[in-house]
Amino acid sequence: MGWAAKENGELLQLASNLLFDAFITVDQRLSYQHDVTRFSIAVVVLVATRNKIEFLLPLAPELRTVLGEIQPGKVYRIGV
Repeated sequence: MGWAAKENGELLQLASNLLFDAFITVDQRLSYQHDVTRFSIAVVVLVATRNKIEFLLPLAPELRTVLGEIQPGKVYRIGV
């Protein structure tokens, strides 16, 4: 998709324009740096002690639940 060089704001706009439902990230600062309410997409922040798969996998059950309930323009934190 050619998104590798994009910054978070650009990524949010692209995902929103392409009608994605959620933007999942480990960047805990993203929701403070961007006004998520102006995008038609929800942001899900995975909060773990490290950003390695073995630390993120335990968050998967809660992520599945949250993805079933998301609303555009809102930020959800998992693993807090």
